[in-house]
Amino acid sequence: MGKVIVVTSGKGGVGKTTSSAALGAALAHKGDRVVIVDFDVGLRNLDLVMGAERRVVYDLVNVIQGEAKLSQALIRDKRLETLFLLPASQTRDKDALTPSGVETVITELKRVFDWVICDSPAGIERGATLAMRHADIAVVVTNPEVSSVRDSDRIIGLLDAKTVKAEQGERVEKHLLLTRYDSNRAERGDMLKVDDVLEILSIPLIGIIPESMDVLRASNIGAPVTLADARSAPAMAYFDAARRLAGEVLPITIPGEKRGIFGKIFGRKAA
Repeated sequence: MGKVIVVTSGKGGVGKTTSSAALGAALAHKGDRVVIVDFDVGLRNLDLVMGAERRVVYDLVNVIQGEAKLSQALIRDKRLETLFLLPASQTRDKDALTPSGVETVITELKRVFDWVICDSPAGIERGATLAMRHADIAVVVTNPEVSSVRDSDRIIGLLDAKTVKAEQGERVEKHLLLTRYDSNRAERGDMLKVDDVLEILSIPLIGIIPESMDVLRASNIGAPVTLADARSAPAMAYFDAARRLAGEVLPITIPGEKRGIFGKIFGRKAA
């Protein structure tokens, strides 16, 4: 059975969809079968980032409501044969998602794929809680700013209360992905430093994605940054984060700094 990852954060605009696509492509690049599920019903941006907007015929809501088979809604990536997308609906709202329907879809996907990545909408309401409900692993995406970190702290609380694992007395494995980091701005005090974010959230760090125009350029051409420019700094950071998700132990270097923070990543027990 595959593992379910939710890519989540309370705040919008921190890079959840970008990160879902980049991590999914990175995992698929090494041969794993990966599906990325867009839970942002009503808005739907993952298909744009994946360059598949013109190929959407059926979506997650169609499958849940029995209007299409799962195999009809899945879109295979043209660049990586082991990477698939299950798009969200643009014309429905989040009430169209039902707990039983989501469970059925996730269970079926786990039988077929090594990784099921759930791209969560912003906020803490229905769409977000359903996206995280069946997660084995959570990637909490955070910008180095106070409001983003505070919202992520709230999400961590929900992961410990609103998931199937939590109801069974277990804990979702949680990791922090710090995005849009600029060491110069952090030194000037314009954004939080890595140590500050780790101190507040107290979950293991899986990667630091530097602020870069490469990410925006990749989104604009409809490709995960790990496929658009695999040698760019953000792509390499995402590749390393994906390797850590798969169980490899790698040190992290703060972008723009020479010092590593290995101990601060793995020194804490995953919670």
